[in-house]
Amino acid sequence: MQLSFRTLSTFTAALCVLLALIWGLLPDRLLAIWSIEYSSAAGFVARRCAVLFAALGVMFYLVRNEAPSVSRHALSTGFTVGCWGLATLGFVEWLNGHAGPGIMLAVGVELALGLGFFQTRRVSVELETAG
Repeated sequence: MQLSFRTLSTFTAALCVLLALIWGLLPDRLLAIWSIEYSSAAGFVARRCAVLFAALGVMFYLVRNEAPSVSRHALSTGFTVGCWGLATLGFVEWLNGHAGPGIMLAVGVELALGLGFFQTRRVSVELETAG
């Protein structure tokens, strides 16, 4: 299924804001899903990640109406690399026993988002070369 950049960006913005709230306010619960023990150090890192998710949410919300461009291409490519890198890391950490099976939910979402942005990036490149 091919999603438009606008739809994918809007969904990603909402997901990032939701993750920012969860990581910022309830990091212990999210870590528990992954079978990772909460500590003050983990909470510190989680709250810092919350701010990064908030920033990503704002960026994706603001670019949702952008026409195909170099900036949109860069954002899509960078986010695809980040998602696939996180998915790979999550899977490896699960294989090594550092995270429980709950990490696979994050891995699945990261793979899907990476694929979605990869496809919208590819389509926008095709439109630019055809036009």
